[in-house]
Amino acid sequence: MRRREGFTLLEVMVVVFILGLLATIVAPKIMGRTDDARHTKAVADMKGIEQALNLYRLDNSGYPTTDQGLQALVSRPATSPVPRQWNPNGYLERVPLDPWGRPYVYLSDGARFTLKSYGADGVEGGEGKFADIDSRD
Repeated sequence: MRRREGFTLLEVMVVVFILGLLATIVAPKIMGRTDDARHTKAVADMKGIEQALNLYRLDNSGYPTTDQGLQALVSRPATSPVPRQWNPNGYLERVPLDPWGRPYVYLSDGARFTLKSYGADGVEGGEGKFADIDSRD
């Protein structure tokens, strides 16, 4: 008697059923985590930007102004106050966008700064996934 190789229709149907069952159990738990992941990425980005801002302050005795913006961490600002000891390698490779594809909000008078993301809706204020993310929190 010869043995046939391969799977029977019943075996294939059992495997497809098990995969479908696993997908219905696991998928909802994974799908709801994207907002948490974006929030975590925004916090991590802001920590990196904060470190670059602090290095800039150490070299230049102040933070970039609002007009100079975060771009001052990538290329030497030409507007006043022009930094005297700007690092020729820069402080960041590039200015990151928040996880929703918008620029981070940066406000500074040179002595203090505010860095935030307006969250999923891109509008100031909100709750839940639409809440602002502030670097001071």
